[in-house]
Amino acid sequence: MPESTAFLRLRSGAGRGTLAAAVLASGMVFLDSTVVNVALPRLGADLGASVAGLQWTINGYLLTLAAFVLLGGALGDRFGRRRVFLLGVVWFTAASVLCGLALRTDWLVAARFLQGAGGALLTPGSLALLQASFHPDDRAKTIGAWSGLSGVSTALGPFVGGWLIDALSWRWIFFLNVPLAVLVVAATLRWVPESRDENVVRQRATRQFDIAGSLLGATALAGVTYALVDAPGRGLNSPAVVTAVLTGVVAAVAFVVLERRRGETAMLPTGLFRSRLFSVLNFFTVLVYAALGGFTFFVAVYLQNVIGWSALLTGLALLPMTLLLLVGSPLTGALSTRIGPRLPLTVGPVLAAVGLLMLREIAPGASYWQQVLPGVAIFGAGLTLVVAPLTASVLAAVDDRFAGVASGFNNAASRVGGLLAVAALPLLVGLTGAGYEQPDELTAAYRGALLWCAGLLLAGALIAALLVHRPARRPPPAQPCHSMPVSTPK
Repeated sequence: MPESTAFLRLRSGAGRGTLAAAVLASGMVFLDSTVVNVALPRLGADLGASVAGLQWTINGYLLTLAAFVLLGGALGDRFGRRRVFLLGVVWFTAASVLCGLALRTDWLVAARFLQGAGGALLTPGSLALLQASFHPDDRAKTIGAWSGLSGVSTALGPFVGGWLIDALSWRWIFFLNVPLAVLVVAATLRWVPESRDENVVRQRATRQFDIAGSLLGATALAGVTYALVDAPGRGLNSPAVVTAVLTGVVAAVAFVVLERRRGETAMLPTGLFRSRLFSVLNFFTVLVYAALGGFTFFVAVYLQNVIGWSALLTGLALLPMTLLLLVGSPLTGALSTRIGPRLPLTVGPVLAAVGLLMLREIAPGASYWQQVLPGVAIFGAGLTLVVAPLTASVLAAVDDRFAGVASGFNNAASRVGGLLAVAALPLLVGLTGAGYEQPDELTAAYRGALLWCAGLLLAGALIAALLVHRPARRPPPAQPCHSMPVSTPK
């Protein structure tokens, strides 16, 4: 299809088809984010995975997604958002099939690395397509529809995934992406117009992609993650762990030096961090989403291997958290606009920490309605106070021309938070080997991990109370966060 110079309208057939393609594609990514944790006990038992194997099943995906999401957006700007979006959908789906066919843990982990790379092409493209394709009068409405419908897919994830795991196999949570991808590709080829950033196209002779920055960022994350995951088995002083730490640190330093030298052509212009608010908000993001990532990693395994619930019941137990985010995020976004972000970003983590401390005490025979639901609801209410105000404040903390890279970096920061939590918490609470299959050992680790997560949330609340202020201006209503819906957790 040739590039179109006419904007789409939401009520047109092409407009609805384009929105459907973006929603279904994003739904694939969000669905996998909510159901893979629920599948961990089953796939771990089926493949004979250790705790480290479960950690890499989550972190392999998060690492490549966080490291390459900004590069994925830049590729779409230059070579065509529709083209790169389609490449991401096909790549993500092929990697999903490899995940479902995995016969060994190392096979599954390698496929998850590939899946994250595909997601890095797909995730920024879904929103960028809507932003570039729709008439300015329809953009805010379209982004709102995308956010709400994507939130529904996230809410359905635990139910659909839990049912597939119990009725068929954990493998079907990955195979489910195949029919979804067929619909996405068909809708994209039929209705989605091509678009690109003409400024980038004109500058391509003098402006190069920051591939080196992406690789250095990925190496830094991989080194630190490997060290944290392997330290329990190999020992902190083992050559492999020490080498991984040194590699990660050297790569991180080289990344910072390179980005400073490249200036505004860098993947991550370091001038953004001259805004103290932008820096504080991203540190806050790492803390809060580390707590979220650590909690979701431990609770799904604990509810199945200690409490004795099925995968379906485990997914349904956490559903109220997602529903609260879906319904409440637009309200908290409006509240933050009126009163500023400091109060929501302070009260929200405190509430979430209270919810985790309540969930820490659940034991076999616990009543869902009396002992589980209150903690899940309070934790979800706390997150609801955080998500939309945080996204809006990050965008408002930088110049409009950097809104895309700012939202992409904040999305990457949230993934890095989850990545580091899943890597570090088992080490901190002493969960190794097949300990997740031993109820007593898992119970002690779960309770210790939730204490750490509550501490991270309270640290975030303190930072927000002391350092967050109302941004000088609000972001334009049509400027979305290019990597995530504001109504769902990152």
